[in-house]
Amino acid sequence: MTHPLDTFRYCPRCGSDGFTVNNAKSKKCRDCKFVYYFNPCAATVAIIINEKQELLVARRAHEPARGTLDLPGGFTDPYETAEEGLKREVREETGLELSSISFLFSLPNIYPYSGFDVHTLDLFFRCQAEETSQLHPMDDVEELFFIPLSQIRPEEFGLTSMRKGIKRFLSQSNP
Repeated sequence: MTHPLDTFRYCPRCGSDGFTVNNAKSKKCRDCKFVYYFNPCAATVAIIINEKQELLVARRAHEPARGTLDLPGGFTDPYETAEEGLKREVREETGLELSSISFLFSLPNIYPYSGFDVHTLDLFFRCQAEETSQLHPMDDVEELFFIPLSQIRPEEFGLTSMRKGIKRFLSQSNP
């Protein structure tokens, strides 16, 4: 696997080709001395459970892992808290407004996007929605539906971090 820093050949500040490895997490420009640290992007994941103890799942409309199961969520935007980003992503993908959010755990992930491996830190939250009758797939979601917790099969989730997160959530809860 190619290290993500190998993708960047030129200094983003001055354009110099003297942009070289500084250490395992950064590159430094020999001309302007700019140091770029490679850090993961924050991404959020909503574990939405209804009153029947069913999990809201999405079917992915696009690659990566098109057609497989997923959970609502996505990347946080600049100047946005994880909670604000989660609420926005859930609204954009499902039309739902979240009424409560509780942090559960985080998992490192690699998300392939446009031929580039984006390193993320996926933040999993247990959530409740205000009104699930207004649920409808939007954005990058093909389909939305609820599955009883006892019938969830992690192997049906296409992204590695989702499979790991579902397994961890199920092992920590009592479906």
